Amino acid sequence: MREQYLIGLILLVNTVLLLYGVNTLSIRYEEAQVFFEGSSLVHDIINFSTQIFGQNDLALRLPFIFLHLISLILLYKIGKQFLKRKIDRVTSVALYAMLPGVNSAALLVNEAYLVIFLTLLFVALYMYEYKYLSYTVLLGALFCDASFAILYFSLFFFGLFKKDTKLFVLTLIFFSLSLYIYGFDTGGKPKGYFLDTLGVYAAIFSPLLFLYFVYSMYRILIKEEKNLLWYISFGTLVASLLLSMRQKLALEDFAPFVVIAVPLMVKIFFNSYRVRLPIHRKYHNITFGVVLTLLVINLGFTFVNKPLYYFVKKADDHFAYKYHIVKDLVSVLNKKDIVTINTDDEKLALRLKFYGIQSGGRHELYSSNDKEQNLNKIDIKYFGKTVETFYVNK
Repeated sequence: MREQYLIGLILLVNTVLLLYGVNTLSIRYEEAQVFFEGSSLVHDIINFSTQIFGQNDLALRLPFIFLHLISLILLYKIGKQFLKRKIDRVTSVALYAMLPGVNSAALLVNEAYLVIFLTLLFVALYMYEYKYLSYTVLLGALFCDASFAILYFSLFFFGLFKKDTKLFVLTLIFFSLSLYIYGFDTGGKPKGYFLDTLGVYAAIFSPLLFLYFVYSMYRILIKEEKNLLWYISFGTLVASLLLSMRQKLALEDFAPFVVIAVPLMVKIFFNSYRVRLPIHRKYHNITFGVVLTLLVINLGFTFVNKPLYYFVKKADDHFAYKYHIVKDLVSVLNKKDIVTINTDDEKLALRLKFYGIQSGGRHELYSSNDKEQNLNKIDIKYFGKTVETFYVNK
């Protein structure tokens, strides 16, 4: 099968999974805040999308799905620069498309995928010798998000060691401007969050794949050719681990620059695999099979996680609890012809507003019935288990 067909198949399967994921999610409070009250570029993007496609979950998340699919194509183009075999490039794209953290970023309303897209766009333009266009991307990124300071920091060292004077000077200027515009948080008491940081990275990649990522970064450091992707990912990893020894980090600012190292991991694996005779590839095959199996399981939980409510004592212990419940509640309210309702829960009210349930009217919504009033009970159930109960006055 032609390489382009395989890439197209990966894009198609990933799109179907993401569209299914959109159908299972409700808007989170922080997402509703960005939509109604935000002033960032993400606010402008999602409002533009909902103005065109309507105020619904698909329109809310569609821009990030689109950026994800374009990023897959950019990653494929980048891989062509140093992955010489078709199977390597296809594996690289497929592996990236399976990362739990990447798929989560493609579904949720935040800056992560905008950061990933612009970073990959810069890398692709730079590697294909469109240097001035790549510098323009770096300039535009300066006004998009504070996390690009991390990218400038890594590129500063790339320009220094590769003797790229223009990039060295530009990233130094952009890094300084980024700190001036957005500042740098050093508040709070010094406290180690090193293990927390490792745990989040393990969740983004899946645990065994993250271990191989660390190994790949180290191997390239001591004996392999160091390209632009390595400087970005390795520099970000080191910076995040060092900073986490003192303070808790917002890892969504760091993760986008780490996950783009997947082509490097694929290159290291296949180089090690091919230098061995077939009879000596047993452990490589077993390792790859185990890592892939765990990755598929992690990916499965990203999209199909509601059955996990069976295994948690409290519903809000579920990792995706904040992205559930509300859309199902709205469906019940719509069946009761309730389009306005009062609630003391301001966060819930804002989430309901996205689905057209405005505050006001004669009905009131409660999360408990402490006074044992004669109220209409609404149970939100997933796979037969009640995960949340609401009460509506008559």
